[in-house]
Amino acid sequence: MSVHFEEITKETLYIALEIINSNPYYNVVENGRDQRELEEIEEEFLNPVTTSVFIKLDDTYIGVMDYLMENPKDQSPWLGLLMIHGDYQGFGFGTQAYALYESDLRKRGFVRTRIGVITENVKAKQFWDSLGFLYIKTALSENGKEIFVYEKNFPKEA
Repeated sequence: MSVHFEEITKETLYIALEIINSNPYYNVVENGRDQRELEEIEEEFLNPVTTSVFIKLDDTYIGVMDYLMENPKDQSPWLGLLMIHGDYQGFGFGTQAYALYESDLRKRGFVRTRIGVITENVKAKQFWDSLGFLYIKTALSENGKEIFVYEKNFPKEA
C-alpha cells in the first residue's frame, strides 16, 4: 500500500476539516483553540496561491498537505502543512507523503524545499529533523507566531 495525492475541493473540504480537527494539539499551537471551522480552512486550502491535496492510502483519506510551488520571497518551494489524521499517525505515512512531494519537486527541477515549524511544536521538529531538514533561521509567521525555518537540499541523483 502506498500513498497518493488528491486535490482538495469545496465538495471534499469537510473531510479536510475532520483531519485537521483530529489534531487538537496542533490547532491550539497554531490557532489558540483545539477545533477549526470550515470557513477557516476553506480560506487556507481553497485559494489561488497554494496547492492543497489530500494524502490518501488507497481509498482512505489519511492526511492533508498544503504547499507553495514558489515563494516570491526566496524562489523556493515551501511546504506549509503536512498533517496526518490522528488515527493514522505513527505508521510512516507522513514520511511516505513527504517522499512523494520531494520526488515531484525533483522532477520539476527543484533542488530544495523549505518549511516553517512553530517553535513550540517539538513533535514536528523531530519529524522534520528525521527527514534531513536543517534549521536555517527563526522568523515570524504571517499570523505573528515565532517559527523555525528549515530547509532540505536534495542530494544529486547518482
